[in-house]
Amino acid sequence: MRSRSGTRRRSPDSYGAWTLLRSPDLTLDPQDPAVVPDAAPSETPTPRTPPVAVQGQGPLAYSLAIAVILADQLSKLWVLYSLNLPALASVPVFGPFNLTMVWNRGVSFGLFRAESDWVRWLLSAFSLTVAIVIAVWARKVERPLLGWAFGLVMGGAIGNMIDRVRFGAVADFLDFRALHFPWVFNVADSAISIGVVLLLIDTYLTDRKAKSAV
Repeated sequence: MRSRSGTRRRSPDSYGAWTLLRSPDLTLDPQDPAVVPDAAPSETPTPRTPPVAVQGQGPLAYSLAIAVILADQLSKLWVLYSLNLPALASVPVFGPFNLTMVWNRGVSFGLFRAESDWVRWLLSAFSLTVAIVIAVWARKVERPLLGWAFGLVMGGAIGNMIDRVRFGAVADFLDFRALHFPWVFNVADSAISIGVVLLLIDTYLTDRKAKSAV
């Protein structure tokens, strides 16, 4: 386009494009639709996180159960074979605490004693069933107190079950009858009792929390 003086003049459109290309402060954004109408922003697919398996308090309960089983069986091996308590019948330890050999054919603390052999296998099957149910349940709970309770009860049940299968009765030897405690018991019985107490405490705390939230 020429002016009357004969000088070639740039059109407004060409002048704007020329200024845009020559300016050092201006850069072309390839994703700007005003510059490149057909360009579309690239989309990077977001990687999917694989679902995490819910373990609950299973690892805690299983570890505690193994510790209880080991403590129970090792203490019984020492009492039966190293100390030879069956031959000694009873050994004073200190104060009101004695080691007294008692073969328990019932459940914990000598309750529901029975001499029939089928009761032995019935109680063994019951203990195994309880341990399996608790092992499955422990993977679904989230409260640590329940993990401790389940581990103690599961370990104690398996510990006494091993005795019934091996000997036909449970070896009891912890004697505090001088304190008017009427039963002779073992490590597995103690674990079951503490586990039940923790279950009751957890139930109480859960109920109180639910009532306070209302």
